[in-house]
Amino acid sequence: MDFVHVDGQDKGKITLYALSTCIWCKKTKELLSKLGVAYDYLYVDQVDKSERDKVLDMVKAYNPSVSFPTVVIGDKAIVGYREKEIKEALGK
Repeated sequence: MDFVHVDGQDKGKITLYALSTCIWCKKTKELLSKLGVAYDYLYVDQVDKSERDKVLDMVKAYNPSVSFPTVVIGDKAIVGYREKEIKEALGK
């Protein structure tokens, strides 16, 4: 599984678990990019079948319902497109 890195300001470890077909996931990516922060993302639906269970377990550790988008900022998980929460977690 290969996370894609997006360059920007270092605000700690930020990871976005998303689906390539999800409009809210796309909006979350756009928000993170607009905020200018560095982050890594993974399209869970494009992960090789042999690694999918491992990835789903990673998401489940932060979000037991395994829904998308799931953004992990440090040790805080934000589930869904929650612009205000994301900005607050990033100090914006």
